[in-house]
Amino acid sequence: MTDTALKRVPIESQKRLRGLMRDYFVDLDAAAKDPSRRVAWCTSVGPTEILTAFGFEVFFPENHGALLGAQKVSHTLIPRAVGAGYCPETCSYMNSDIGASLAGWSPLQDIYDIDGPPKPDLLAYNTNQCREVQDWFKFFSSKHDAEILGVRPPLYLGDVTSRHVDFVKGQLRELIERIERSFGLKLDDARLEESVAKSSKASSLWREVLETARTRPAPLSFWDGLILMAPVILMRGSDTAIEFYEGLLAEMQQRLVDGVGAIPGERFRVYWEGMPVWPRMRELSEKFFDLQTVVAASTYCNSWAFADYDGGDPLDWMARTSLEIFINRDEVYKQSFLESMFEEFSIDGAIFHNARTCPNNTNSRFGMAQRVREELGLPVLVLDGDLTDIRFFSTAQSMTNIEAFIEQLEGRRS
Repeated sequence: MTDTALKRVPIESQKRLRGLMRDYFVDLDAAAKDPSRRVAWCTSVGPTEILTAFGFEVFFPENHGALLGAQKVSHTLIPRAVGAGYCPETCSYMNSDIGASLAGWSPLQDIYDIDGPPKPDLLAYNTNQCREVQDWFKFFSSKHDAEILGVRPPLYLGDVTSRHVDFVKGQLRELIERIERSFGLKLDDARLEESVAKSSKASSLWREVLETARTRPAPLSFWDGLILMAPVILMRGSDTAIEFYEGLLAEMQQRLVDGVGAIPGERFRVYWEGMPVWPRMRELSEKFFDLQTVVAASTYCNSWAFADYDGGDPLDWMARTSLEIFINRDEVYKQSFLESMFEEFSIDGAIFHNARTCPNNTNSRFGMAQRVREELGLPVLVLDGDLTDIRFFSTAQSMTNIEAFIEQLEGRRS
């Protein structure tokens, strides 16, 4: 493998992000030990803004699952969850996170010198991504004797109607009422509006950052986005996230002016559909770098580019956000979305990741990859793998397939 370190122009915002992440996790650890503070666990597109408005510090177990994958330890932890009755072919985020808990270990201990994931006072989930989050949170609710609340929106929608929105708003109101009863709190409507407005602002800035990759050369890639998206998930609804993305956007705009690309000599532009392969992120990034191919856009990083909040009922925005995300839409909507992204980012070819333990966020299983190939004439590669379980991913075979795919793009261009 070629040493690419000296060829890259580093993104300066990543250095600041390391400090923000440390502050975030250290503060969570402190909150869990402070009787005057409360910690809530939440799914990544869950009712975060409500929890923030109530004053909870919010932890996201999916982020911990991704961290376990990036640390290349998931495959050693999943068997513990399997031994506790969880199927090895269900979500490897869930299984590795439960396995880490059963092992009494977390990489957060080594990275940030804290006890690990903070003990929750409340767990709040949204099944707009998958039903696994409900079972995942039930495990930890039982372990920590903490209350668990959920939102269950209609699934796999085409058009999102006012009836869908009203249905979810009703569940959000019930969630608020139950938190008020259980914790003796009263929601401040102004704080909820503020939280939603800040969440929307950070999300809008994140979308603008991603959209800078429409330009050739793209100033950032999918692999950069996997790191830089952390604040829009973990710190959503905060001034910290807004300030970070204002700085990052300014940096990306300056790179556009200076002609600085994520891939020097960018030859091809590829779209990544599906989950990342966290344990092989570095190897994949280097392979595409060596092939002078930028992964210019992805469904995954765009999952947190929500619609703007223009005032009004904040629960309306939250309901629409939970319903309109890509993973919760039907095949017709998804294909239309992908077609618009391929055009917007001048994509030469698409890679679909068939994540073995994540059927909900895998879109190559029901003919979509074939339809894209036939109807759009766009070259498509389907990679078999998984989000964290490295046993499902063959590095040698995948790298060979990627090289052949880029050769196909070269052939089409010549």
